[in-house]
Amino acid sequence: MQIAIIADLHANLEATLAVFREIDKRNPDRIVCLGDLTGYNANPNEVVDIIRDREIPCIMGNHDAAVCGLEDPWFFRAAAKQVIEWQIDELRDDNRRWLAMCPEQIVFRGTCLGVHGSPSSRDDYIIDWLDAMRQLEYLNGRDVTICFFGHSHRPSFFSEKGNTTVSNSNIRQFQPANRYFVNPGAVGQPRDRDPRAAYGFYDTEKNTFEFCRIEYDIDTCQRKILAAGLPMELARRLAVGK
Repeated sequence: MQIAIIADLHANLEATLAVFREIDKRNPDRIVCLGDLTGYNANPNEVVDIIRDREIPCIMGNHDAAVCGLEDPWFFRAAAKQVIEWQIDELRDDNRRWLAMCPEQIVFRGTCLGVHGSPSSRDDYIIDWLDAMRQLEYLNGRDVTICFFGHSHRPSFFSEKGNTTVSNSNIRQFQPANRYFVNPGAVGQPRDRDPRAAYGFYDTEKNTFEFCRIEYDIDTCQRKILAAGLPMELARRLAVGK
């Protein structure tokens, strides 16, 4: 079985369409989304519609919670908060209701856990190996061996028995009697200095995870940000991937 894992689409329609074109070529058995369909970019409804129309299981991200009025974005940076305020008005009521019903966690295949930020909170960041190891206590007593997460916008592969970070496309092998934290990277706003949209595939038969990247039409996405009157810094960062 092949499972496509995506995260942090952030209302970036151009990146989302590019990623799904590549995913559809592989025809995976399943797709799982780790949340944050909203925030940062200018097409929240179109991106939510894609996930809804495809009936993809999706977690509620922190930006999604803020747009739905379920989380106070007081601690968001000014640019991010400005987009949330704009998207509150832009998001259709049916999409807001759908987002508000998304769970905080998804368990699939019995041993895989999908979260947005971390097993403890959608707002927590897992940036390095130590961050990941601090989350192990939230997996204790569960059959989970792989925790897929987003939020940091950085492709990462952390093993309980070793520290590995991924910054480009490659394949990593899961080993028995070990636990892992895996971030496929961000579709809509990568932050690892690679502007290409990021996603990945979990192959349950080979027991591997493949990190993938694809170029997309950044110029169009940037123009939409500026046309909507959203902060220029958000358009600029797309081109440099940070």
